[in-house]
Amino acid sequence: MVSTRFTPLLWLVLGLVCSRAAAQDRPPRGDARVREPRGALLIAGGGVRNDNEEVWKRLIQLASTYAQQQGEPANQPPRIAVFPTAAWDPKSIGERAAASLRLHGADAFVVPIALLNSPIDPMVAVRDPGILRQIQNAHGVYFTGGQQARIVQVLMTADQQQTPALKAIWDLYDAGGVVAGSSAGAAVMSQVMCREMGRQLNVLEQGITAGKETSHGLGFLPSDWFVDQHFLIRGRLARALVVSRHHQLPHGLGIDENTALVVRQNETEVIGYKGAIWFDLSQASSQADEPGFNIRNVRLSYLDRGDRLHMRTLELTPAPEKRAEPVIDPNSPQFDPTNDEPIFSTEILGNTTFLDLMRRLMNNRNDHAIGLAFDAQAARKGPVPAYEFRLYRDRDTRAWPPGVLEDYTISNVHLDVRRVEFAGISYR
Repeated sequence: MVSTRFTPLLWLVLGLVCSRAAAQDRPPRGDARVREPRGALLIAGGGVRNDNEEVWKRLIQLASTYAQQQGEPANQPPRIAVFPTAAWDPKSIGERAAASLRLHGADAFVVPIALLNSPIDPMVAVRDPGILRQIQNAHGVYFTGGQQARIVQVLMTADQQQTPALKAIWDLYDAGGVVAGSSAGAAVMSQVMCREMGRQLNVLEQGITAGKETSHGLGFLPSDWFVDQHFLIRGRLARALVVSRHHQLPHGLGIDENTALVVRQNETEVIGYKGAIWFDLSQASSQADEPGFNIRNVRLSYLDRGDRLHMRTLELTPAPEKRAEPVIDPNSPQFDPTNDEPIFSTEILGNTTFLDLMRRLMNNRNDHAIGLAFDAQAARKGPVPAYEFRLYRDRDTRAWPPGVLEDYTISNVHLDVRRVEFAGISYR
């Protein structure tokens, strides 16, 4: 196992301090019990394709393992309850998800609990004995995409308590079943959840309000972790940093599309097409007297397929294929890249841009990269506020080359964000 953290005790102390300071600003959890669930989470970043057998098969495998523990025959397909609760058209979305699960070997069925366009009143459905028996007899649960606020609105009461349906899901998870979700179904996994977010530049400029841009999720992940979806392809780094800083959450995971994280007993594994960003704010700082959003010393790590991260010890373990390759250590005398071109981007929040800058830092004589975020349309008329994202290597920065896989694993690229003024765009 390769460790990339040297002060877990210090992190724990800082995390406790942050948690106490943020307690009144953090959305409440529906159930305050301390849990050590025996089950697993499968959290997909959205856009999971039908041909992504690694994700679908893993979900079914996790449900099958629990089914056999419950005494089901080994050749019996596991029962997976599909919740289209977030969807505008729950019937078609639910059936589509159930069809994908059946295609890969599950006995999937749709649970008629939805806020919109449902034949059953959701407030009745979450207490219906027949529906509750279906959930209780399932081996896994799958939340579809849509709007995540609908899931919370239906499955939790107005005073933030569990409905009987949510309690049945938690009981399944506690006993060893799998709780999965994609897109909106991923967003609800953490205790703090993005709700309705505007443009990232507006979030950087104006900040957020708990209960408006963020609210409580279902809290399946540890309470000091935040999760976001569609992360790389939609460049959601800025909003994730603002949310995490506002709620004083030390750690977060941003999952890309057609990709999933499997979480069991605090160990996370990346599966699927792409990877996930781990953003670590446990040693970050901000200046209250500076305009807009600012933060210093965030640590970004990129976890590729097959990589693992322990959410308590903070040990990052690259995939076995990568551990056979020489580690890229920019502090080593053997680090001698041939590329010395300055690393710069005018669209740091574009599709996969900040990951591209992280990659380029691992093969460049320059020890830093600069990315800007600004309103290009407004900049045609003159100076506009902008944000500088400065990524840089430090003593703890490491990377593992792709080997037979598709991408680097990158640990601890540091990041500072500050507000600047962009002088404007002029061209002929």
